[in-house]
Amino acid sequence: MKATFHRYIKIISGWLLVALGVIGWVLPILPGTLFVVLGFTILSTQSEWVKRMIASLMLRYPRQAAKLQRLKENLISKFRKENTYGSS
Repeated sequence: MKATFHRYIKIISGWLLVALGVIGWVLPILPGTLFVVLGFTILSTQSEWVKRMIASLMLRYPRQAAKLQRLKENLISKFRKENTYGSS
């Protein structure tokens, strides 16, 4: 029951962020692309369709996918370094 509730919350929040991103592409006040990326990131944990879409985009745009992979690795390494300093 609790897992189902969390799944629905993730799906609703993901689609809400995607909708805000689409609105942000029209209105200059909101950062549209950021909201769309965050929404799809949340949805990719819950939806096979989004996972497949992200995989096809990574195949279509390999240079951008490589940049995102490097960014992800840098963020993970920085996060791990901060955790090792905080645990001592």
